[in-house]
Amino acid sequence: MQGAITRVCMVVAAAILNHPLFFPQENTTLPEQDKELMARMQQHEEMLEMEQAKLEKELSQLDSNQEETRLEEGYSWYFWSTVSFVIFLTIEMCRAGSADTEVRPVDDEDVFSESGSVSPSTMVLDKDILSNFCKKCSYSSARENWRVREFVEGFADDLLESLRSVCDREADMEVGDFVGIGSMFESWKVCKPLMCDLIVPFSPPDPFSFQFNLWCSPTSDMPPDMQACGMIKVTRSGENDGGCPCGSVNLGEDMLCLLHNRNDTLIVDRGPDELLCSKNTTYLAKDQVMKWFQISVTKAWGRISHKYDFEVTFRNLDAAGALKIRFRSGKIIVMNIIPVVQLEDTDAYFVSHFPSDCGSSPDPYWPLSFAVYERNLLKHFAKRLPKNSCHLHCLQIVTFLHRKQTGLTGKSALTSYHLKTVLLHLLLSKRPSTWGIASFDRRLRDVLGFMQRSLQEKRLYHALIGNSKVPDELRVPEIVRKAEPVNLFRSLVLQSNLYAATVRHFQEMLRNSSVLIQEYAPLLSNGSIHHSLNESI
Repeated sequence: MQGAITRVCMVVAAAILNHPLFFPQENTTLPEQDKELMARMQQHEEMLEMEQAKLEKELSQLDSNQEETRLEEGYSWYFWSTVSFVIFLTIEMCRAGSADTEVRPVDDEDVFSESGSVSPSTMVLDKDILSNFCKKCSYSSARENWRVREFVEGFADDLLESLRSVCDREADMEVGDFVGIGSMFESWKVCKPLMCDLIVPFSPPDPFSFQFNLWCSPTSDMPPDMQACGMIKVTRSGENDGGCPCGSVNLGEDMLCLLHNRNDTLIVDRGPDELLCSKNTTYLAKDQVMKWFQISVTKAWGRISHKYDFEVTFRNLDAAGALKIRFRSGKIIVMNIIPVVQLEDTDAYFVSHFPSDCGSSPDPYWPLSFAVYERNLLKHFAKRLPKNSCHLHCLQIVTFLHRKQTGLTGKSALTSYHLKTVLLHLLLSKRPSTWGIASFDRRLRDVLGFMQRSLQEKRLYHALIGNSKVPDELRVPEIVRKAEPVNLFRSLVLQSNLYAATVRHFQEMLRNSSVLIQEYAPLLSNGSIHHSLNESI
């Protein structure tokens, strides 16, 4: 019996050691591995059959007084045969899983399957040209952006004050003060037109309030494609705890409430449409909110238009508050005033739409924006990075390249927000001392390389959601910190055509980067004027 067990163990060990998963051949494709694997498994099967025949012959020659021992050996054979089968099956499952899920380090020669791919490590980046590009960009843009922000903030204050005056304080939503977000307020704006993004929080009139249901809540039943979203329910204060009925019905002139006198405002229940909810539900609808906000902004501008010597028009009728200001000189400033709902007492906001949205989530799902936290994170790093650090210069360069490539080949799934997300990941993972201006070209390659790997893996996680590296002093909500990471490239996983177009866009951007930077560099090495950055972009 010991001999039989020893032979079976040797067969199993030989099968494992000769399995192609343990000693894969280099430069072999998966189809070739599959053929070789099938051939080896067939050989092992024949070998096992031969061993089984030998064992059966030996067992049949034993004496009759060893019948019980023979029975035990028979069971042992079946047991070890089953074990060997399970081992083979486990190896095959591991091989299949590793082929699908293993994330390999990206080599220069193995980035994308397409021929002619470009690697950031092979790009020609001249430090002097990069430095001149950013000096001119920072000097001219900083001054102009400061003037634009000052104008936009004053105009927005005036417009929102006029909006509050045209709203019914007892029936309409209450509008708060705006908050500036995005590249203009984070000091890395580089491309024209001059665009300012402002979020404007609003809240329901008394006695109503908002209740929130996040995608990461334990009781949430949101679809998988609604990650980083939430639902906003409009509830009436006291409706679940026996509130006074005088606020829900009209008592008329002949009846008095013993709790509230006539000077108190009596608010009768409103229908879902009056509360800007989706049809037949109590959940706040983005479409209803944008319609209300657009009408209110139009009325507000009508009341103050005589005070200003410029023209204001709506750029996009599907996006509330997308304004274009045209001065007599021909200069244009773009404003995105976005109605939002604040998540309790945090700096996270449910937004009706993003300015760069190609396809917004359907009602009643509201995307959650962490733009204020991202702005604060950049401020956090600005205090710790070396003087004249290159992190914002890197973001300006890649944003410029992306914008110019979009003008050449059209839009793709890649946005400036993805580029900023890459920078935030690198800031959270690298030492502050590595962001000095002397390392500008290396950090720029890091940003492009990170994006290239993310595209290859179709995975770019949100910088703040589920990221334990985010500093505690930012006070990101605990439920968001502990949530599962959200893949911003999920659409690329589901849409192969979109993924292919985005890869081509990025590869062309890398291929054209050196030419574009040199062409639009404001100064040549001899100091002569080459192109005006502000005029060209």
